[in-house]
Amino acid sequence: MADLPHVLIVDDSRVVRASLSQHLRGHYEVREESDGEAAWQTLVLDHSIQAVISDLQMPKLTGYELLERVRTSKLRRLQQLPFILVSGEETEEERAKAKAMGVSDFITKGVGSAEILVRLNNLLTLTCAQENLDSGRESMVQDPTSGLYSRKYLELQAAQALSHSARHGVGTSVMVLGFDGFAELGERFGEAVAEQIANRFAKMLAGKMRQEDSLGHFGAGQFAVVSPGTALSFCVTFADRVRQAVEVARLSVQGQSVGVTVSIGVAGIPLDQVTSAASLLDLAGQRMREAMQSGGNRTESGGAAAATRTISLHHALELLTANRTQAVLPHLDALGKQLLPLLKLMDQELGLALPLAEIERRLNERATKK
Repeated sequence: MADLPHVLIVDDSRVVRASLSQHLRGHYEVREESDGEAAWQTLVLDHSIQAVISDLQMPKLTGYELLERVRTSKLRRLQQLPFILVSGEETEEERAKAKAMGVSDFITKGVGSAEILVRLNNLLTLTCAQENLDSGRESMVQDPTSGLYSRKYLELQAAQALSHSARHGVGTSVMVLGFDGFAELGERFGEAVAEQIANRFAKMLAGKMRQEDSLGHFGAGQFAVVSPGTALSFCVTFADRVRQAVEVARLSVQGQSVGVTVSIGVAGIPLDQVTSAASLLDLAGQRMREAMQSGGNRTESGGAAAATRTISLHHALELLTANRTQAVLPHLDALGKQLLPLLKLMDQELGLALPLAEIERRLNERATKK
């Protein structure tokens, strides 16, 4: 009996409840309630109930009122729960009202076991099919393991972004990121561990994105970001920041310190002449592969330059720790000006006699020459 589907029968007549239970016995596990209010409490608390058979006229809460609560509930399982009303002398107007409120079916008082079972079985089969369909749609949208968007869904997001760009005259950019040597990483630690490593970095990436951006899978060890309303130069800048952040990060995997790098391809309109969202993603993917073939750990944008944006002091220190001095040099003047107030405080508190005036003069000279 524990494996049978659970059905709730609601009627203020003990005789009617007993009759319906007898019809269902052996096919369903039956729970009974004598009024609508008690039935509502049971439905909220008992997640095992898969269908309701209810009378219309009951104390405390009528069948109509119970149906309304179920269909307007915030609980999704109740919104879609098969709900059968036992009809007697109701008018066509009352039946139409119940249909408008979302009743699943009607059965007539005194109907035989065979018809009740057929009606109930059909409803449960339909509900199961709908749940499978919904689950299939969700799997098209999100990967069940990582929770990230699927490639197909990213194409839909990119298509919407391109449509918005065409209407409002703004850019849309995409970047495709792939881990260099991902196959070798799988051979070293196993494919499942390699995927876990990639997903960990993807979640880090998700924390640095705007709310309107979409992150999803592109291939094995590869991810794509769709950025509506973003000029290609700013996407290139963001891609470089991501690439550098991955390079300086270290992971402990099976007791070993592991460093990884990524190659990134960037594409965007209106600079790249593409005709579809799929073409835009494919172009970014092609550029990612070109970056990998050129040695990896680089960004390929088809010649588009990065927008000038100063890196943070924290990021500069990370790069220096990783011996990436060349990546810091273009930002040296701006970083020096940020540090001046701190140097002045240190000079004052520690009595260092630092040549602050000379440092500031030379920074200004460099800025003037540029």
